[in-house]
Amino acid sequence: MTVNASDTDLILLPADEWRARAAAHRERVDALVGPYLTVRASGSKHPVIDFLFTYYGHKPAQLKRWHPGHGVALADAAEYAGTRGYHEISLPRPAGDPAVAWTADPEFLEKRRNTVEFVARLLSATAARPAQLSCFGLHEWAMVYRTDEVRHQQVPLRLGHAGTDAVVESMQLRCTHFDAFRFFTPEAVPRNIEPLTRELQVDREQPGCLHANMDIYKWGFKLTPLIGSDLLLECFELACAARELDMKASPYDLLEFGYEPIRIETPAGRAEYVRSQADIATRAETLRLRLLDACRTLSEH
Repeated sequence: MTVNASDTDLILLPADEWRARAAAHRERVDALVGPYLTVRASGSKHPVIDFLFTYYGHKPAQLKRWHPGHGVALADAAEYAGTRGYHEISLPRPAGDPAVAWTADPEFLEKRRNTVEFVARLLSATAARPAQLSCFGLHEWAMVYRTDEVRHQQVPLRLGHAGTDAVVESMQLRCTHFDAFRFFTPEAVPRNIEPLTRELQVDREQPGCLHANMDIYKWGFKLTPLIGSDLLLECFELACAARELDMKASPYDLLEFGYEPIRIETPAGRAEYVRSQADIATRAETLRLRLLDACRTLSEH
């Protein structure tokens, strides 16, 4: 169905312009994950990169699909017919027939309004707190504490089970992110500085947390196609860097995959981790505020 659009704020992108931007977007995604997808197609698993697609659930093909975001219409974009969150519109032109285009559906925005409001509340609360940089990535260690079951069966523990347990017991667990805390072993849960719950997520997340910064990508794709893919891809690039740091500091031996460990069981390793964690937090600050601004704009419509 074609809808007559009278919104003068709607930006119409000509087909040649938006197709060029969409092609450039696909090339950036291919440069980031192309080699990984080639290996993945052979049936091999990757203990670091798989997480970005399996846990988060946003597939590479979805990431490669370019979206302009709310308030932008794509001319001659019949290929967007049937795409979730889009509808067809007719835009008046000074002369000639109306322009037929595709843009984000206001009804889809209405359906996602609760999500927009939650994401805005979480991002705002997180941004308002000081960064805490004293967890040293021990959440991954707490997930294998005093258990023979590990999350990455094909990868050995760098210090073995006893050595891993000893590291957990030598330091205070200071996790502030519920979606990491919920994977702690039962023995590790009471070792955390405080219990975490889903209900308290908005009250506990802080901008130094590696997973909170990785999750900026998650909140962005949950709002696709209302959020533009240019911003989403920057969030994904940050998530890639955060995930790499996360696993370098983990108890797993990932040398076979090309990851030199950050030995957080040593003072030098902890210092290295904090420096890298602070760099991620600095990058995340700008993206968090940009996504927050986008959520606030959506809330006004």
